[in-house]
Amino acid sequence: MTPAARLSAAIGILDRILGGAPAEQALTNWGRASRFAGSGDRAAVRDLVFDALRCRRSFARAGGAETGRGLVLGGLRMAGQEVGDLFTGEGHAPAPPAGSELKPQAPSELEALDCPDWLAPALRDSLGADFAPVMEALRHRAPVFLRVNLARTDRAAAAAELAAEGIVTQPHPLAETALEVTENPRRLQASAAYREGRVELQDAASQAIVAALPLASGDRVLDYCAGGGGKSLAMAARAPIDLSAHDADPRRMRDLPERAARAGAEVRRLAPGAPERRGPFDLVLADVPCSGSGSWRRAPEGKWSLTPERLAELRAIQSTILDEVAPLVRPGGHLAYATCSLLASENAGQTDAFLERSPGWARVHQLRLTPLDGGDGFFLDLLQRNGSVSGLCELDPRAD
Repeated sequence: MTPAARLSAAIGILDRILGGAPAEQALTNWGRASRFAGSGDRAAVRDLVFDALRCRRSFARAGGAETGRGLVLGGLRMAGQEVGDLFTGEGHAPAPPAGSELKPQAPSELEALDCPDWLAPALRDSLGADFAPVMEALRHRAPVFLRVNLARTDRAAAAAELAAEGIVTQPHPLAETALEVTENPRRLQASAAYREGRVELQDAASQAIVAALPLASGDRVLDYCAGGGGKSLAMAARAPIDLSAHDADPRRMRDLPERAARAGAEVRRLAPGAPERRGPFDLVLADVPCSGSGSWRRAPEGKWSLTPERLAELRAIQSTILDEVAPLVRPGGHLAYATCSLLASENAGQTDAFLERSPGWARVHQLRLTPLDGGDGFFLDLLQRNGSVSGLCELDPRAD
C-alpha cells in the first residue's frame, strides 16, 4: 500500500469507530477484508488510527472536522507534514481538502490537551500541577514494557536473550522486573523468551503495584478482579504462595491456564461465590473496574466514551467490591485496593469512605503513579485488618 492508501484506510476505519464500532473490531474487520495489506501496512494503519483516537479533539480542530478525514488530515498537520502531497485524490489517495478542512482553527487549552471538558475539573483537582503534563503525556503512544519472570530468569539475562533476537530493551526504575522495549517490539511474541514464559507483556506501573504488595511464602492470596491474570502471574513469580484468581466474568480468565503453564505458575481459578468458601486470605487484591483514565494512552476510546453516568456506576461498583472482599481477609491480613485511574474519586475517595464505614481497618501504604513516572497511571491503597498503624507511608515510585 502507498502512504496515501494507508491514510484512506485509516479514514474509513475511523469513520466506523466514530459511528460506534469498537476500535479493535473495526481494525480486524478491515484487515480481513483487505488481504492485499501486508503486515507493515496493517501496523501503519493501526498506528494512524490509534494516534487519531488519542488526539481526537486536537486533530479534529487541526483537520477542520471530527470525521475520519478530519482526524487524519489534522494528524498530518500536527506532525508538520505536507498535506497536498498525500491528499491528492489520485488512485487510492484521499481527495484534496475542501471547505472547513482548508481553514483549521486554533484549539482551546482543553482541545490542545485532548481532555474531555466535563472531566477537566475532576482531573485538575486530582492531579494538581501535574494536570497539563499528564494530559499531554496521554496524547502519545505508551512505551512497551515487559515483566521478567524472576522465577525463571533475571533481568540482565532476559535482556541479553532478547537482544540476541534483535529486541532491544533497557531496565526501567519502576520495578526490578521491568524492561522497556526500545527496538523491535513487534518481534516479541515470536521470541523464545516470550514463548517459554521468561518475559510477559505488562506495564511497568502495574509491576510496581505488585512489587508493593506484602507477599510471603505460603500466604493464601486472592486476586479478586483477575481479568486476564497479569497481576496473578506477577504475584506467583514473587513468592511460592497459595494463589487463587476470581473474576465476576470468568470468561476474562479463559487464557489464564495457558499463560500460567507457560510461566510455570500455579493459579487456581475460582467461580463466582467460591472465594467466600476458600477464605480467609492473607492478602486480597481488588484491582477494580474503573474509568481507565491512567491507561488512556493504550485504550484511548475510553477517554471519549466515558460519561458522568458511567463514572457514577463504576464508583458504585468499586464501593460494593470493597465491602464484598473485606470479610475475606483474615485478621491481621491485607486488602490491596487498586485502580488504573487518575481520579481521586475512584482512588483515595473510595478507600477513605471505606475506612470511615469499616472499623478495625487501617491504611498502611499508598502509591500513586501517573504517566510522568513512565508507566500508566495507577493507584494502590494497602489496608490492614485489625492492624496498628503509626501513619501513612508514601512509597517512592522512582525507587528501584
